Amino acid sequence: MGPPMKIFKNQKYQELKQECIKDGRLFCDPTFLPENDSLFFNRLLPGKVVWKRPQDISDDPHLIVGNISNHQLIQGRLGNKSMIPAFSCLAVQESHWTKTIPSHKDQEWDPQKPEKYAGIFRFRFWHFGEWTEVVIDDLLPTINGDLVFSFSTSMNEFWNALLEKAYAKLLGCYEALDGLTVTDIIMDFTGTLAEIVDMQKGRYTDLVEEKYKLFGELYKTFTKGGLICCSIESPSQEEQEVETDWGLLKGHTYTMTDIRKLRLGERLVEVFSAEKLYMVRLRNPLGRQEWSGPWSEISEEWQQLTVTDRKNLGLVMSDDGEFWMSLEDFCHNFHKLNVCRNVNNPVFGRKELESVVGCWTVDDDPLMNRSGGCYNNRDTFLQNPQYIFTVPEDGHKVIMSLQQKDLRTYRRMGRPDNYIIGFELFKVEMNRRFRLHHLYIQERAGTSTYIDTRTVFLSKYLKKGNYVLVPTMFQHGRTSEFLLRVFSEVPVQLRELTLDMPKMSCWNLARGYPKVVTQITVHSAEGLEKKYANETVNPYLIIKCGKEEVRSPVQKNTVHAIFDTQAIFYRRTTDIPIIIQVWNSRKFCDQFLGQVTLDADPSDCRDLKSLYLRKKGGPTAKVKQGHISFKVISSDDLTEL
Repeated sequence: MGPPMKIFKNQKYQELKQECIKDGRLFCDPTFLPENDSLFFNRLLPGKVVWKRPQDISDDPHLIVGNISNHQLIQGRLGNKSMIPAFSCLAVQESHWTKTIPSHKDQEWDPQKPEKYAGIFRFRFWHFGEWTEVVIDDLLPTINGDLVFSFSTSMNEFWNALLEKAYAKLLGCYEALDGLTVTDIIMDFTGTLAEIVDMQKGRYTDLVEEKYKLFGELYKTFTKGGLICCSIESPSQEEQEVETDWGLLKGHTYTMTDIRKLRLGERLVEVFSAEKLYMVRLRNPLGRQEWSGPWSEISEEWQQLTVTDRKNLGLVMSDDGEFWMSLEDFCHNFHKLNVCRNVNNPVFGRKELESVVGCWTVDDDPLMNRSGGCYNNRDTFLQNPQYIFTVPEDGHKVIMSLQQKDLRTYRRMGRPDNYIIGFELFKVEMNRRFRLHHLYIQERAGTSTYIDTRTVFLSKYLKKGNYVLVPTMFQHGRTSEFLLRVFSEVPVQLRELTLDMPKMSCWNLARGYPKVVTQITVHSAEGLEKKYANETVNPYLIIKCGKEEVRSPVQKNTVHAIFDTQAIFYRRTTDIPIIIQVWNSRKFCDQFLGQVTLDADPSDCRDLKSLYLRKKGGPTAKVKQGHISFKVISSDDLTEL
C-alpha cells in the first residue's frame, strides 16, 4: 500500500463526476475558471481567447488515440518549450504515464454512452514529495479555433493539452509553467530522481572505461523504468534549433526510447569487426530532423543487416522521428543528459531512496536559528539544518537532490519564483550523533552548484563512512521549506541532526554528565611490524574511549596505511583516556600491532602529531615497531566541535 493520495483543493473526482451526470451537465471548474487569471499572473493575452471543449474542436475527440507515444506533439503559440520533450519522455514508460493519467480508459469519451461523459478529468502529479490528484474541466484556451498551448498532430487527441492544463492549475496558471526545466517537469509527472550529466566534463569520448560505465548506468536506469533525455548545447540564441552536420538540432531535447547491448553472431562479427554493439535509440518529439550519421535510416550499416537480423537484435523503430546511434556517436554528439531514475519502489525490500522535508527558519537564538546562508558565511553557515547519512561500503554512487518549495503561486504578490540554493557535503566522524559547530578536521567531500533553480543535484562516488549534508540558501536569514532526497543502491539511513550536545538526563547525571568533547583524526599508521618478509599485513584501527569504540575500514596488504579515520567522544573527565589501536586483519585470529594512549586534554596542542606504537599497558608500555600520525582537538565547551 503506497502513501495516501493528496486531493488538490479537496475536489474529489468521482463525486464531482457523478453529480454532473446526475444533473445532466458538463463540469465547469470553479477553482480554475476559463478566464485570463488562469492564463497569466498579471497580464493579458493579445487576441481574443475562446475556451472550447474538445467536442467543439474535433468531431471525434479522444483522450488518447492508439499508442500514446505514436504521435508528435507540437508547442502552440504560447507555453514552455520544455513541456514537449517532457510529454515525450513520459510516454516512453507505460508504468509512469498510466500513473499520471489514472484509469485513462474510464476517462475516455464513449460515443455509445454520451450521457456518461461529464467534461471532467483527473491527473496525478508528484508535488513536493506528495502524490497529488488534480481535477479539471475540459475547457481549453483557443485563438481562431487553434489551441494556444501544446497539441497533438493527431488533431482528435487531447491527453497532453488536458495534462498541461491540470499542471497549470496545480502551479497557479499557465504562465507558471514558464521557466521550468525538462527535469522539473518530468519529476513532477513521475516522482523520479533526476541527475544531470555533463558529457564533456565526463570525457566519455576520451576515456573508454568511463564510456562503458556510463552505458551500464543508463541501461540499468532505463530497464528499471527510468526516463532519459539528451540535448546539444546551443552557444547562442541564434543557434537554437540550428542543424548540425549530422542532422541533429542544437538546443533541442531528444528522448531515449531504447538502449541495447548486442552480442553479434559469427557473420556479423566479421562485418562490424566487433563482438558487441552498444546502441541507443532516440526520438525527436517533433518527428523531424533525424540523425543522418552511422546507423541512420539509409546508412550502410543497415544494409548489412537482414530483416531477420534486425528482429533478432531488436533494432526496430516504431515511431516516426526515431533513430538508432552507436554509443560512440551518442557520446560524441550530445552534451547534456537528463537521467531520471525510478525510485518509487524498494528493490527486494531494500530502500534505495531516503527523503525528508525540512525548513530554513529564523530565530534570535543562534542555537535555534536554521537559516545560516551559504559556505561563505563562515560565522553562521553551520546554523543551517544538518542531515547525516552512512555509506556502508566503499565506491557507491550517491545522488543528492535539494528541492525548494515552489513559490511561483505567489508571483502575483511580487515574490521571486526561486531563491538561490545549494548544499555542502562533509565527511565526518564515524560515531557523530550531534550537530557540527566548527569545521576543524572535517573533509569537504562535495558541493552542489548554487543557483536560483527549483532543484540542485550532486552525484558522487563516496567512500565508506558518515557524511553530513548541509542544505543552504545563498543568503542567510530567510525562511522557506525544502525537500531533501538521497539515492543509493545501498541503504544510507538519512536522518537529521537536531541536538547540539548530549541531553541532560537522570541517567547522565547519575553516571556523570560529559565535561569534555574530543575530536580525533588518525591520518596514517606507518612502518608496521612484519614477522617475515612475505607476510601480508591488512591493518585497521580501533579507537576507544571507555566503552565506546570506532573501527576503521581494513587497508589491504600494506605496512604504510592511510586511514583519515575520524571519531568524536564526549567524556566525563580527561582521566578517561583515548586509546588508538592498530590491528592486522587475519583469517582466523586478528593480530595486535600496537597502540597509543592519549589524555587529550583541552590544553594540548592541536597540531598534527606522530607517536610510536606501544604494547598494551598505557603510555609508558614498551615501544613496538611502527608509528601513527594523528590530530586531536579537545574542548570543555561541548558546542565547540
